[in-house]
Amino acid sequence: MDPAYAGLRDRALAQTLTAEDAAEPNGLDPLERLTCRTHRRWVHECIASPQHVFVVTGHRWCRDCSTAANVAVDQLTWHVSVSCPRCGRSPEGAATRQIVRTCRASMAAAAQGRIEADADAA
Repeated sequence: MDPAYAGLRDRALAQTLTAEDAAEPNGLDPLERLTCRTHRRWVHECIASPQHVFVVTGHRWCRDCSTAANVAVDQLTWHVSVSCPRCGRSPEGAATRQIVRTCRASMAAAAQGRIEADADAA
């Protein structure tokens, strides 16, 4: 595990951050990560940050309104929605589908990590 993540309480998060950091130079698309290196969190926990708006690729961006889109993540139902605060629509395209897909996968990985941590503690 990367020493930079040694202080994280969530061991599954620390391990996934380390693995994804190592995989990026070998071809892992940074936009497919389940974790966020910047915030040191699961991506579903910080996707709403302004730092996750990428105008060029359309991630969290409404091209019609030239506005940053909002992301809402419901961790109980695993529902992820992306919507423009101006027009109210969800930006169409691969970037929005990718956000929804990676947030759901991030929630699944976090849940699996909690299950494994609970099993280890028992």
